[in-house]
Amino acid sequence: MKEFVEYLAKALVDKPEAVVVTEVVGERTTVIELHVAQEDLGKIIGKEGRTARSIRILLTAAGAKLGKRCLLEILE
Repeated sequence: MKEFVEYLAKALVDKPEAVVVTEVVGERTTVIELHVAQEDLGKIIGKEGRTARSIRILLTAAGAKLGKRCLLEILE
């Protein structure tokens, strides 16, 4: 999952070298934390949060296929 989110984020931002993705694994839930450069934060969130919502939907679908619950946290 971590690699999937990293791939999506690097494709969207202007500074892909600043993308940092960490994965916190729990018993039932995996939390993916995404940190990007401050100037790329708007590109990840998107207009009215549409891009972030789309990334979350893709992550949820991919996690469901593996039988896991995945959440995305976008950090500043």
